[in-house]
Amino acid sequence: MMSWKIGPALATGNTCVVKPAEQTPLTALYLASLVKEAGFPPGVVNVVPGYGPTAGAALSEHLDVDKVAFTGSTEIGKIIQSAAGKSNTKRVTLEMGGKSPLVIFDDADLEAAVQTAHVGVFLNMGQCCCASSRIFVQESIYDKFVQRSVELAKARVVGDPTDLKTQQGPQIDDVQFNKILGLIDVGRKEGANLLTGGQRWGTQGYFIQPT
Repeated sequence: MMSWKIGPALATGNTCVVKPAEQTPLTALYLASLVKEAGFPPGVVNVVPGYGPTAGAALSEHLDVDKVAFTGSTEIGKIIQSAAGKSNTKRVTLEMGGKSPLVIFDDADLEAAVQTAHVGVFLNMGQCCCASSRIFVQESIYDKFVQRSVELAKARVVGDPTDLKTQQGPQIDDVQFNKILGLIDVGRKEGANLLTGGQRWGTQGYFIQPT
């Protein structure tokens, strides 16, 4: 995602400042080391880890920042938009709160559709802004689709994310962990059928069974 932001900026002759999410600074810092290794001049690509109310606010309010590109929650996006308007009316691109639909008709290759949906839902433990969080399946193939999807979920390997055999690691933190378990519980109370998973995986860490 960082490359999506800095690539166009650099290609059009701009310098950029990246403020990664406070939960995930290490990948951005590693990419910064590669930028340095590649020989970029100092100050062209800058990575500033920090918290939203401090580092994030400083960027969105700064008079020398001409454009902000943000991916995250709708709540924070509104704050950035407001700060941009109150400072130098900087341009803003906001990618917030997506609920991406995946529509599958009965003329689709069923196995390919199941695999696509599986990746779309479980990629990065579901923590992806373009996750296929809504799946619409034509009624005539619905039961077969669900059956095959459950089989894939049950076979998904959960564990240490540094192990190449692992397909699903932990959620990013306790906030996300508890939020997901809470949403599963709400779904069950509202009438959803839980066919597999739905519980904590193991006794340590923020692992959730493929659900």
